[in-house]
Amino acid sequence: MTQTFDFYFSFRSPYSYLATPEIEQLMARYDMRPRMRIVLPIAIRIPGFFKTVNPMWPPYLLRDTFRIAQMNDIPYRWPRPDPIVMDHATKDVAAEQPYIHHVSRLGVVAERQGKGFEFVRAAAHAIWSGGIDNWHEGEHLKHALAKAGLNADEADALARAKADDLDAEIADNEAAQKSAGHWGVPLFVYEHEPFFGQDRIEHLIWRMKQAGLKERAA
Repeated sequence: MTQTFDFYFSFRSPYSYLATPEIEQLMARYDMRPRMRIVLPIAIRIPGFFKTVNPMWPPYLLRDTFRIAQMNDIPYRWPRPDPIVMDHATKDVAAEQPYIHHVSRLGVVAERQGKGFEFVRAAAHAIWSGGIDNWHEGEHLKHALAKAGLNADEADALARAKADDLDAEIADNEAAQKSAGHWGVPLFVYEHEPFFGQDRIEHLIWRMKQAGLKERAA
């Protein structure tokens, strides 16, 4: 029987992106599947977050994520454009956010159609791998939808037509994330137990094995 867990994911989180190749490999090895719970970036969820965070943290994050990418041979570059419109000098986050909402809504649409992880994997690669500038323009996100096995035009239209409904689900995900015991991403929750960070995936698998997680037949 396929074991499932919640995967709280933000399209602006480099650590969320860096977790996706490992989860993909584990899905191929074990009878498991994540339920993608899309949340908005912390810059939106916690107003003023970057004004109060220790100033040593952002440069460390950049160094750490590049190191993880190099160690695991994952293509990586800070997105162009950044999924969040933000003045990096003043730390002010713009009231209008033209990029993050649409891709997040697409993630919810994909999950509702049973292809949440597949879309997240493809879209996050387009955003973070460094192979694409202006990932939000043209057909890039539609290509990610198609790669996930979805009808790209249909899914894109749903994301635009059902924006309020999809935003409500994202808000529900954010509330569930807090109830699970953490505010950050990537967050994995299995049987009400939270595992925060891509470096806790092995702990997640260990716990799931205790509950009977099996390797797939060769």
